[in-house]
Amino acid sequence: MTQILILGGGPAGGAVALGMKALGYDVTLVTEARPFDAVEGISDRVIQGLRHAGFHEALTCLPQPSARSAHWNGETNSANTESLIERKKLDAGILQDLEAAGVHVIRQRVRQVQGLVALNDESTASVQVMQDNGDTLSADFVVEARGRAAPQADFARSRGPQTLSLLQYWQSGSGAESVSERRSMAISLPDGWAWMAMLEDGRRYLQLTLDVSAAELPAKQQLAEYCQQRFLAISEAEAFTQNAKPVGVPHGRISTPVLVEECIGRNWIRVGDAAMAVDPLSGNGIFQALSSALQAPAVINTLIRQPADAELAARFYRDRVEGLFYRFARIGRDFYQLEERWQDAPFWQNRCQWPDAEAMHKTVRFDQLSVGMMPVVADGLIAEQEVVITPDQPLGIWHLAGIPLAPVVNKAKQLANRQAFDIWFTDQQNCQSVGIQNPTQLNAIRGWLRSVGFGGS
Repeated sequence: MTQILILGGGPAGGAVALGMKALGYDVTLVTEARPFDAVEGISDRVIQGLRHAGFHEALTCLPQPSARSAHWNGETNSANTESLIERKKLDAGILQDLEAAGVHVIRQRVRQVQGLVALNDESTASVQVMQDNGDTLSADFVVEARGRAAPQADFARSRGPQTLSLLQYWQSGSGAESVSERRSMAISLPDGWAWMAMLEDGRRYLQLTLDVSAAELPAKQQLAEYCQQRFLAISEAEAFTQNAKPVGVPHGRISTPVLVEECIGRNWIRVGDAAMAVDPLSGNGIFQALSSALQAPAVINTLIRQPADAELAARFYRDRVEGLFYRFARIGRDFYQLEERWQDAPFWQNRCQWPDAEAMHKTVRFDQLSVGMMPVVADGLIAEQEVVITPDQPLGIWHLAGIPLAPVVNKAKQLANRQAFDIWFTDQQNCQSVGIQNPTQLNAIRGWLRSVGFGGS
């Protein structure tokens, strides 16, 4: 049986492991404990992604959404909520899900990986993975899912503005006044932005995000004092720092947006942050990691079972990883542009124009639609199918409301106007000939066609 080895046990690595088990592969996952405690705010979209990936135990550790306020461009908005997850608990739940699914989990640090081959190399040599305990694992295929910690020395990368995040833990006292209400806050600053979270037991997490080239940081020995003074100077943060003191030393990490330009080979693939990592402002870290991880099993399955389609599978995966990277980059750019007070400051200037001036969403007209062959996920493999290509969806739309969209668009172009379309689609056999089985699907198709201006609507 083909041996799949996954390096990294976060949401991305876990999603690939469950996906490969569902396809019938023997899967081993190697992971090490997170080196520092962390709290992250996630949206309902992330929770749905975790559920779609097949996690069950991991979802039980997720709290109910709590209040989130944003102080941006001198304005305050408290309309949104987010779930404040403790990453160590989430990671532990993921590993429980994997073991319940029959994934062999090894809790060790990976020291070295050898035997990765390029896509055009037809070598059948196995991958060798050396662990810290001296043991060596062999596999037919390896998935690199160790996030930003994944080795990148041999890979070309596209980078956004150099970004540094400093995380400082605070803890309130033990009295009755230490009881907290779970909540979070984001606030823009002249030289960056800050995110803060508070848990019921008095733990507080305060993170500063700064521009590496412009930040005037002290020596390492003074970093704790520097962070403390920065947070105390933010008046809006008083609820997070009141009756609390910093604990331990700040944790610094590079949070620069990074796209690894080659994310796939004959016997390996990079997923999640190991393939592309986004700016933390987007708030989409786990979501983007899951986005690539959920597509990876079909890509891997194609490389193994249908090697003649390796280039097709690689093109599918590269295009989607790159597309996600720039999509999230533009989300961040547009949000940075909302802060108008410090546009000339290095931090803001560097981010308001990156990665480009291309609109996040493009208006689509019916006459811009085209139908072409593109790679898609079909029955656990990557295969070419007819899709509808638009300026906003250059990789194509295969299905809408559960039916293939291309035959419907072809028929709409043939009928030329909405009246003829409506008459033709009153016949049930006509509907079934293009895959429409019920009124709900027909209404969804009509609504989408109206949205792109079909028939002058």
